[in-house]
Order: sequence, then structure tokens, then C-alpha cells
Amino acid sequence: MPRLPAFLLLLFLSITSALALRLCSFNVKSFGEAKKENKNAMDVIMKVIKRCDIILLMEIKDSNNMICPTLKERLNGNSRSIMYNYVISSRLGRNTYKEQYAFLYKEKLVSVKKRYLYHDYQAGDADVFSREPFVVWFQSPHTVVKDFVIVPLHTTPENSVKEIDELADVYWDVKRRWKAENFIFMGDFNAGCSYVPKKAWKNIRLRTDPRFVWLIGDQEDTTVKGSTSCAYDRIVLRGQEIISSVVPKSNSTFNFQKVYELTEKEALDVSDHFPVEFKLQSSRVFTKSKKSLSPKKKKVRRS
Repeated sequence: MPRLPAFLLLLFLSITSALALRLCSFNVKSFGEAKKENKNAMDVIMKVIKRCDIILLMEIKDSNNMICPTLKERLNGNSRSIMYNYVISSRLGRNTYKEQYAFLYKEKLVSVKKRYLYHDYQAGDADVFSREPFVVWFQSPHTVVKDFVIVPLHTTPENSVKEIDELADVYWDVKRRWKAENFIFMGDFNAGCSYVPKKAWKNIRLRTDPRFVWLIGDQEDTTVKGSTSCAYDRIVLRGQEIISSVVPKSNSTFNFQKVYELTEKEALDVSDHFPVEFKLQSSRVFTKSKKSLSPKKKKVRRS
């Protein structure tokens, strides 16, 4: 196979990145009526969502269930080309404190195949999760990997080790229900600093089993405050097909404070967490690259 010139390789890589599917996870912190009425905060939230093809939102605290309809209306506006839809969990939590998980996604690129709320009632190990994972099976004709399950989690900080470990049981529960092979675990795991000290990792099956691949490392800082540096928010994959479909170096933390030139106070009005993200390779680019990299056959003249 002939080697591509450097500028063509860079062009190919930029096209690959542009057409890839961007998946994001964002704890918006107490996303309720007050934040919905904060124009500046909402403008930033809208910008963050628009960057993503699928985004998980956490800490939705809205008893009137108006957050997602409002976001959908604002995102779609008068647009006919890019239309967003959403799926949202029931209100989850112990006692009176409740939150919801929601996924907003571009309808042209992905669709929802199945969904269910994990039943946290195993004998001898019941009610581990403060907010049970709202499991959603997505499919996309536009990516190399055609379908994938996303398992979201927002842990209670003091119980993070146990809750993250329990995701291994969620994996097997989904496998029993569906014929799914590609998994994404994402969310605010509170997986850093004092909540998950180094000695605790040996008790987390999601870390000790090498078949689970962590895209956001322990050295990352997903917190907005300059006084903290903790890798609370994580993305973990399982399934060889999806792992091999990740766009290289696309897994990262999105520092919206820096990108949108906000003060720390302005950023904290949005959230105390930065989103985390990665990209899945586009099947269109994959097909095109195979054609473009294949040597052309010479035409044979017939006498």
C-alpha cells in the first residue's frame, strides 16, 4: 500500500475526526428551575450539548419535568437539518432527594433501540445504587460499531467504591437481557481523590478486569474549581469492537471555562464538573479510506 503524503494524512485525519460520533457525559449540577432561568448558564449548556451527538446529562432536579422539553425546543428551533430528541429516566434517589438521567441525541445519527432501569434487588446485595443506572441501547448506521449500550451512573460520593464495582453486575444483567456486545459506562463516578483512594481500586471489578478499558485516566481533572484536581467523571468501555472503534486521542475532558473564556464564578454557575467525551469512528470515513488507500487498477487494453 502506498504511503500518503503528510498533508493528505492530516486531511484524512481531520475528516475522520469531523465525521466521527462524539459521545459526552456531563454532570450539570442541580439542573432545575433556577438554572433554567439563568440565561448565561443556559447559553453555555446549549453550546456544550451542541458539540455532542449523544450527551448524558446528570443531576436533573426538576419535579415539573420541563428541563428536557425546554432543551429540545431550544436545540431544534427552526432547524430542519439537525433535530434532537431525548430519553429520560424516572426521578431516582432515596428518601425525598431525587435526580434524573437524560440522554439528548441527534436523530439523524442515532436512534434508541431499547431501554430499562436496572433493578437493584439482588439477594444479599440490594439497593447498592443511590440512583440506579438507566440503561439505553443505541444504534447508528453511521459508525463502524453499529450499536452500543450506555450505562450511566452518578454515585453518592461516600459509596463510590461499592457503586462503581456494582457496574460489573449491571453488565452481566444487560447481557442476560439483550444480545449486546458493546458497552459504554459513563458518568460522575466520584472516582477520585478521597472518595476512591488508590488502595480501593483493587476492590473494583471494573478496574481489576482488563476487559474493561478506562478512557479517562486517574490523572485527569474533571472539576471546575481551581482548588481541586480530581478525576471524578469517567468513561469505561467493554467490547472489542467498540474499543477498536475509538478515534485515537479523542477521549478527553472538555474545559468549557477555558474554551468559552469564563471566569471561575461564571463557570461554576454552569457546573462544578467539566464534561468528558470521546469519539467513535464513522463508517463513511472507514469505507472512503479503504477506497482512497487502495491502489488503482490499471486498465488493460484489448487488442
